[in-house]
Amino acid sequence: MKASLMLCDAAQVCDGKLYILGGGWSMTVAGLAPMAIAMRLELAWGEAPNPHHWELFLQDEAGEQVTIETPEGPQPVEIRGDFQLGTPQGVPLGSDIPLNLAVTIGPLPLPANSRYRWQLVVDGESGEDWYASFSTLAPPQMPQQGGPANGPTGPAPMPSGPRPLD
Repeated sequence: MKASLMLCDAAQVCDGKLYILGGGWSMTVAGLAPMAIAMRLELAWGEAPNPHHWELFLQDEAGEQVTIETPEGPQPVEIRGDFQLGTPQGVPLGSDIPLNLAVTIGPLPLPANSRYRWQLVVDGESGEDWYASFSTLAPPQMPQQGGPANGPTGPAPMPSGPRPLD
């Protein structure tokens, strides 16, 4: 089996096609941005008719499973699913059978300035490149305000665009 993963802003599968929005990133603002994982698996002809189980585990840079606080206590960040393809009609005998998957993940409470990776495991096995890594950045700082109507150097500038007649 072959597998490839891509981090993206959003992904979905429709009619077997993988639709990706904002794909290929590796840095995100800590705790603010949702993410999606677009996956493409290629199963050997003989593997396609069998049932399969996949899992994604979020790991820190030391390879340890990431946990987050929930009302039920600390829980590992993981996603699981099952699939069974069969052999599609019209696919030449012996061909690899592709499967596209998309997983949407809401914002996670991850600290800034850290490195993580989503590790894919299918049927208890993982390839050496079956992962997608990313780093978290500190949220941007908001500029300080000088006052309600004035900036630090005087009156606020007039916005551009149409102006009233004098």
